[in-house]
Amino acid sequence: MIALDQLNLRVERGSIYGFIGPNGAGKTTTLRLLAGLLEPSSGEIRLSGQRLVPGSGQRLVGYMPDFFGVYDDLRVWEYLDFFARCYGIPSDRRSRTVDELLSLVDLSSKRTAYVQTLSRGMQQRLCLAHALVHNPPVLLLDEPASGLDPRARVELRELLRTLREMDKTVVLSSHILSELAEICTEIGIIESGKMVISGPVDEVRRQLQGGAQLRIRVLHSVEQAEIVLRGLVGTASETLPHLRKVRLAPTEERTLIIELDEADETLQMRLLHYLIGQGLAISEFRAQAENLEELFLRLTAGE
Repeated sequence: MIALDQLNLRVERGSIYGFIGPNGAGKTTTLRLLAGLLEPSSGEIRLSGQRLVPGSGQRLVGYMPDFFGVYDDLRVWEYLDFFARCYGIPSDRRSRTVDELLSLVDLSSKRTAYVQTLSRGMQQRLCLAHALVHNPPVLLLDEPASGLDPRARVELRELLRTLREMDKTVVLSSHILSELAEICTEIGIIESGKMVISGPVDEVRRQLQGGAQLRIRVLHSVEQAEIVLRGLVGTASETLPHLRKVRLAPTEERTLIIELDEADETLQMRLLHYLIGQGLAISEFRAQAENLEELFLRLTAGE
């Protein structure tokens, strides 16, 4: 069985790269390869310009797996001090390193607490501090927001932004696609071991949409608006945009989402004038970007 098929991935330094894919697509395998825990059967891996060979990536990356093991009988500072010793950090630097990391992940107040007393969100931040103990330029985070409550996810998001400001390159996988859209500078979608698309978030969104979406809200009679718009679907016209699809917004009243073949603002303006001429009272008319969840589901479903 092939886990990864001709995967070609390039992540720019200082970016936050979101790795998206269904279960079994190859996300965790890719991260383990980048961490040097697995050896590729063919091809090569380069980190910061250096060719990765077994055992050589430990100083270059900090890896946080999707399940994290912590030593319950250690205090928080002892946990980090233990791993600092493993990396050979001299004693005169270990205490300062531990204090700086606890401050970074906002756990200074829990310095002497036992690891087992921490909440899941705090344990997650502690494991991230563990991944940073040797100050690696690259961070690999496998489902870092899994199981976290909304407040903990916000805290993690802010922490990742801070790490980027520290010139860290972050690669993370996640199923919480709305989180990736807010924080990632680049994303890649993988399916069945193959990279489907990769690049800056806005560029990927444009490529996958292949057109434009408009959000139209009317003051009354959404049924009339739907009839008028559906009458334009598939109709050839030199003065109006070609409508591919018309649908009601799932969570909003009197709102329609229409899909167009192209994002031509002049044609969109003419469409607005046409709808007003049909007697529709329009309170909102604007372009709408398809969210990552919709793009991901449509792409991986083969639609």
